[in-house]
Amino acid sequence: MELTLTIPVLCAIPLAPLIGSMLVGFFGTGFLGKQLSRGACQTIAILGVMIAFVLSCNVLMQVMDGFYFNGSVYRWMQLGELSFDIGFLIDPLSAVMMVVVTFVSLMVHIYTIGYMAEEEGYNRFFSYISLFTFAMLMLVMSNNLLQLFFGWEAVGVVSYLLIGFYYERQSAVFANMKAFLVNRVGDFGFILGIGLLLAGTGSMNYDAIFAQNTVLAAQTLPGTDWNLVTVACICLFIGAMGKSAQFPLHVWLPDSMEGPTPISALIHAATMVTAGIFMVSRMSPLFELSDVALSFILVIGSITALFMGFLGIVQTDIKRVVAYSTLSQLGFMTIALGVSAYPIAIFHLMTHAFFKALLFLGAGSVILGMHHEQDMRKMGGLWKYMPVTCLMMLLGSLALIGTPFFSGFYSKDSIIEAVAASTIPGSGFALFAVMASVFVTALYSFRLYFYVFHGKERFGHADHDHHAHDSHDGHGHDDHAHHGLAPGEKPHESPWVVTVPLILLAIPSVIIGFYTIDPLLYGTFFGDSIFIDIAKHPVMKQLAEAFHGPVAMAMHAFSTSVLLLVVLGVLTAAIGYLWMPSLPAKVSEALAPIKKLLDHKYYLDELNQAVFAKGMLWFGGVFWHRGDQKIIDGMLVNGSAHLVGRFAGVIRHLQSGYLYHYAFAMILGLIALLSWILYTYIYIA
Repeated sequence: MELTLTIPVLCAIPLAPLIGSMLVGFFGTGFLGKQLSRGACQTIAILGVMIAFVLSCNVLMQVMDGFYFNGSVYRWMQLGELSFDIGFLIDPLSAVMMVVVTFVSLMVHIYTIGYMAEEEGYNRFFSYISLFTFAMLMLVMSNNLLQLFFGWEAVGVVSYLLIGFYYERQSAVFANMKAFLVNRVGDFGFILGIGLLLAGTGSMNYDAIFAQNTVLAAQTLPGTDWNLVTVACICLFIGAMGKSAQFPLHVWLPDSMEGPTPISALIHAATMVTAGIFMVSRMSPLFELSDVALSFILVIGSITALFMGFLGIVQTDIKRVVAYSTLSQLGFMTIALGVSAYPIAIFHLMTHAFFKALLFLGAGSVILGMHHEQDMRKMGGLWKYMPVTCLMMLLGSLALIGTPFFSGFYSKDSIIEAVAASTIPGSGFALFAVMASVFVTALYSFRLYFYVFHGKERFGHADHDHHAHDSHDGHGHDDHAHHGLAPGEKPHESPWVVTVPLILLAIPSVIIGFYTIDPLLYGTFFGDSIFIDIAKHPVMKQLAEAFHGPVAMAMHAFSTSVLLLVVLGVLTAAIGYLWMPSLPAKVSEALAPIKKLLDHKYYLDELNQAVFAKGMLWFGGVFWHRGDQKIIDGMLVNGSAHLVGRFAGVIRHLQSGYLYHYAFAMILGLIALLSWILYTYIYIA
C-alpha cells in the first residue's frame, strides 16, 4: 500500500536522519552524557537513514505516477512584501536525487559498522554522516533559493567536521580548513547570483523566478550593459565550481581524503560534490537564456575533465586515484550541462554515484585488509586474499571506463554524443577533452586495478622501498597507530558489513543505466522539472532521433573510436603494470618535467599558498597594523580621547569658582554672539 505523500510524510524524510543524528550526537558522544552504547547509536543512525530511503523510494514511485508537490511548510520570515519560506518541491528531478542520496548514505552507514569498528569517535562519526544526509536532503527538496542556500551551506559545514574528523592531526586540520575556505570562495559567487535574482524578480521561489524569464532576459546589470541573467548564471555556477570541485576551485577535494574512507564515498561520490550539478539543472530555465554562461560552463568542465584525469595517472595513494577520477567525472557532468543536456548530466550523476561509491568503499576495503595501508606500491596480488573486493572493484572500474552494457557506458557515451552534436562555443575543445579523457580514465582506473590486485606481492616486508613520500604527495591515512602489514602477515577479506554494501552498490553500477536511459533521457520522465529550449539547443532532440534502444546503442559502440580508446587505455595499463613493470619508471624518467608538473598538481597549491594565502595575510597585517592600530585605535579612539583631554585641560582653567570669572565669560559669549548676528545682517543678508 502506497503512503499518501502529505506534508508530515515529506517532512519525515529529512527529519528522520536529523533526529537520528541528534540522539546519537547528544547521548552517544558524551555531549549530554554517554547514555547510548555503540550498538544503540549505529542502530538509531541507520534506522533514521533507512526511513528516509524507504520514503524516498515511495516518493519516486508516486512521482512516476504523476505526483507533484510544490508548497511552503512554514514561513520563516516576512520582510515587507518579501516572504522567506521553508518549502518542498517534489518532482522527478528531486525524487531521483532523494533516492540516490539516501541509498548511498544507507550503504555508507552499514559499511561504517565494519570500517570504523576500532575508532574512538565511532558514535560521533555516525552523528556526522546522518546530519550530512539531512543537509543534503534539505538541499535537493527545496523549492526556493533560501532553503537551497541553507542546505548548500549545511553540507559544507558538516563536510568540514567530517574531513577534519581526526582533528588532532595537523594534516586533517589543514585539509578541512582548505575545503572550507575554497568553498567559501565559490559560495560568495553563489550568494551574489541569488542576490541578483532576488533584485531582478523580487522573489526567491523557483516558480516565481522562472515565471519572469522574459523580464529577466531584458534586464541589464545596473551601470553596465551586461545581461543580468548571464551575470547571475555565471555567479551561480561559480558556487557550483566550489561545491562540485571544478577548476580552479577543485583543489580542496584531493586533500579531503584525510577524512575516513566512508566520507570519501558519501561526500565525493554521490552527494555534496553533485550539489552543483543538481543546482544548475534545477535552474535550467535561467541558464537556457544565456549561451555565454553555457559556454563558460562548457570550457570549465572540459578543463576539469581532462587535466584532473592526468593527475590520477601519477597518484600512488589508492584513495587519491579515485578522488581525481571523481574530479574528472564531475567535469563530464559539467560538460553535459554546458551543451544543454541537463538530463544526461543528472543521468551520469546517478550512475556515477553508484560506481564511484563502490570504488571508494572498495578502496576502503583494500585499506582495511592491508591494515590501513593506502600506498599502492606496497600492495599487489591481492586478488588471492580479497576475491570479493577484487571482483567488486573490477565491476566498478568497468562501469567507470564506459564498458558497453555497464551503467557508466550509457551515461558517458551520451555525454560524448551530446558534445559532438553541440554548436555552443567551446564544444570543439570539449569534444577533444572528453575523447582524451576516455583513454586517460581507462589508463588510471586499470593502473589501480592491476597495481593493487595483480602482479607481484609487495607487502609484508620489514623494509619498504617507498616509505618516504614527497611532501606534495600527502596521504590521508585513517588515524591508526600502525599502517601496513607486519613481516610475514597476509591481507584478509573484509567482514560482511563491508562487502555487502559493495555488492549492493555493484548491482546498480552494472544494470541501472541499461534500464533507465530510455525514460530518463528520451522519455517524459523529467517532464517540466528540466527545461531545454529545443529551438536554440536541439542536442537532446538530435540524440533522441538517433537512439534505438540500449542494446543497439551498446552494439554500435563496438564500431566507434570511443571503445578503441577504452581498450587502448586498458592495454597501456596492462603493459605498464602487468607485463613490463619496469616501463613506468623509464617513462617517468624520460618525461621528468611533465612528471614533476603532475606530481605538483600543476603548482596550483603553491600558487594559492604564495599568492592568495600569503597575500591575504599581508593585507590582513596591513589593515590590522595601519588600519586598526594606527587609524582606528591611534587616531580615532586614542586621538579623540587625547583631544578631549587637551580641551578639558584648557577649559578647566575657566572653572575657577569665582563669580566674576563666570560673569566675564558670559559677557564674552554675548559679544561673540552679537558680533555674529551683526555680521550676518550686514554682509550676508
